[in-house]
Formats: sequence, structure tokens, C-alpha cells
Amino acid sequence: MKLLTAALLLLFIAMCVASAEGVKCKCSRKGPKIRFSNVRKLEIKPRYPFCVEEMIIVTLWTKVRGEQQHCLNPKRQNTVRLLKWYRVWKEKGR
Repeated sequence: MKLLTAALLLLFIAMCVASAEGVKCKCSRKGPKIRFSNVRKLEIKPRYPFCVEEMIIVTLWTKVRGEQQHCLNPKRQNTVRLLKWYRVWKEKGR
């Protein structure tokens, strides 16, 4: 009985660890082309061992759809321009 309990406990711990690792890599799909004026927040998360590239998560706000989060492809030219624009915008204290 003790062996069965220990095996079930180990199985439960393994499932929890596996699900926690999968949550860290959110960017399986890349988001659409965006307007810089709609950007509310920009997050850059580093690469994890199970993610191919760093994650760039943008929070947009529009009147029609409200607030939405999208992942951006870090290799696209539009994303590089957005990062430069956001850094300048943030330095101005806005």
C-alpha cells in the first residue's frame, strides 16, 4: 500500500513539473502586424531551454476589441522597429 501511495505521489509531482515547464513558452503562434499607437505594454522574456527564441509579448488596446496580447516574431523587421520605438518612447518618460 505504501509503495502504491509513493508511486502515485511521484506521478503527481512529475505531472506538475511537466505542466509548469510548458506554460513558460507562450509564443507558439506569432501575432499580427500592429500599429505602434495601440501599444500599451511590451514585455521581453528571455529564451528558456524549451523555447526556440525569446518571447516578445505586446499588449494592444483598441476601441473595438479592447485589450489583447500578442506574441511577435523577434526576427521580423516590424518587431525590430517596434522595439527601437518603444525604447525611445520610454526614455522620454511617457
